[in-house]
Amino acid sequence: MLFSFFKNKGRIIAFFAMLFFATGIAAQEIDILIKNGHVVDPKNSIDGKFDVAIIGKKIVKVAPNIPVSEAKKVIDAKDMYVTPGFIDLHTHVFVGSNQGFADGFSSLSPDDITFKAGITTVVDAGTSGWRSFPLFKKNIIDRSSTRVLAFINIAGGGMTGYPSEENIDDMDPVTTSLAITEYPEIIVGVKLGHFRGKEWTPFYKAREACNFAKVPLLLECHLPEYPLDELLKQMRKGDIFTHTYCAASDRECILDENGKLKNSVIQAKDKGIVFDVGHGGGMFHFDVAIPALQQGLTPDAFGSDLHRSSMNSGMRSMIETMSKFLNMGMSLGAVIDAATWSPAQAINRSDLGNLSPGNEADIAIISVRKGNFGFVDTKNKKIQGDRRLETEMTIRAGRIVWDLNGLAASN
Repeated sequence: MLFSFFKNKGRIIAFFAMLFFATGIAAQEIDILIKNGHVVDPKNSIDGKFDVAIIGKKIVKVAPNIPVSEAKKVIDAKDMYVTPGFIDLHTHVFVGSNQGFADGFSSLSPDDITFKAGITTVVDAGTSGWRSFPLFKKNIIDRSSTRVLAFINIAGGGMTGYPSEENIDDMDPVTTSLAITEYPEIIVGVKLGHFRGKEWTPFYKAREACNFAKVPLLLECHLPEYPLDELLKQMRKGDIFTHTYCAASDRECILDENGKLKNSVIQAKDKGIVFDVGHGGGMFHFDVAIPALQQGLTPDAFGSDLHRSSMNSGMRSMIETMSKFLNMGMSLGAVIDAATWSPAQAINRSDLGNLSPGNEADIAIISVRKGNFGFVDTKNKKIQGDRRLETEMTIRAGRIVWDLNGLAASN
């Protein structure tokens, strides 16, 4: 009898404790509630009018008609699109102690350009190698509000310029893979990009490092002595090819002499190679992009190839590149996918590029401006368009970091 009493008493206490905590959670105020926006979240197949609730750094709910009475701050996103924060798959936000690449690649804070473009995550494309990565982490990654990830260069010093960057003896797959395993939350792959020789040893060393660490390989199109057909044949499913829409030379271009996609490119796409724009200051051309897009080669990511010279020329920002592809014929949904969930998958980060409850609240709110706009490529060729994407607000880890028109401000 006594045992039964205490047994039931324990259940009663447990019940009221559960009720207390459940009530406390239910009564917890929403810090930021985004109302009336058109939510586009490709990962979760959401494309319609929903509200988004944020508590602290996390998304807690995506649903229609969340009551404003539960929120401390309400953002009215009427006539705007609410998306996951954008991921820039190809940037350069570090220069080590060796200034080899000169002023064009000088270090800048990612926060200087990311938030105004709706970008919450950037991936540095091999500016550092295993030797310089700790300095990169200390000086840039750890100090940035933007989430900074990295492809590590197979060259130990990173992008230090010629001839050191071409020193095959400094390309160590074991040490490179060890750096990746030491920083698995930051380093997402291996980069090979600036090599002018005919020898395939750098490629094989980069591949070996990828095999050790189980990460993708990022390759640039300007490996001038590597035939494109053979390069794409050697790449594996999940590897990333950047500077896709570039006419640097006939040898490297994805189009043949008749303007048709090369068979090797079609086969690579079918195999699962990821094609990144990698716009940059000289690596994006409308006379390649338009026919390639018309033939079905849509980008999997809008890597900007961000550095000082590219951001002040035709590239400007990743959202400008997104606007170019929108006006070249991609649907808005496809553009948002290639800016969010698609690059997240390319770097094996399922926690990014989507609005799933429990994820960090990385969110972009954008408008589609209508009018008459000019867009230029890196040969100073222009196309006209009638739509331009504009970032109204960027939220990074639950904090408003960009607010173009004062959506969060009081009157």
